[in-house]
Amino acid sequence: MSRAQLCAGLGLVVLAVLVASGVSPYDRLTWVMEVAPVVIAAPILAATYRRFPLSDLLYVLIAAHAIVLIVGGAYTYARVPAGNWVQDLFQLGRNPYDKLGHFMQGFVPALVAREILLRGRHVNGRAWAAFLSGCVALAISAFYELVEWWAALFMGQGADEFLGTQGDPWDTQSDMFMALIGATVALTVFARLHDRRMEAVRGQR
Repeated sequence: MSRAQLCAGLGLVVLAVLVASGVSPYDRLTWVMEVAPVVIAAPILAATYRRFPLSDLLYVLIAAHAIVLIVGGAYTYARVPAGNWVQDLFQLGRNPYDKLGHFMQGFVPALVAREILLRGRHVNGRAWAAFLSGCVALAISAFYELVEWWAALFMGQGADEFLGTQGDPWDTQSDMFMALIGATVALTVFARLHDRRMEAVRGQR
């Protein structure tokens, strides 16, 4: 399968999930806010596809992250059925689906930053690339928490579904910690696979 076919297929899947999620979401405003990153990222990926195509690994991971966001927006993170199943299975005190979202929030941006830094030759050495990619992922996570804070100030109680704290006073800190875990896993466990997929991109250009 060519990169174009892969991206077209992934795009259609994400679009189908997005459309289906928007038919009758639990809370329309929460849905809009949660899927906004997907709607913003899609045209950016399309615009940069020819000038700076990403590795096929990243396109798959970005699509997976988009679906996680869309599903969370459709049900709200505290009500995603898969999260309820995990909560019941492990007898947890809360629906853990939002932690998956924040894990992906660290995992995917870290690899995107790593690819840009290494392929663009903005840094010398993979150690620096890993460090800076982790910093980028944490910065994105922190900015998202600021967005949630601003939403809470602006919307008041109307932001409860978007915040998804489920009564946890340490939700902000644990969200950023999950992003850190996601970035760490991406930059250690997946580094070699990522290197191979980046080499494949160079070979196709």
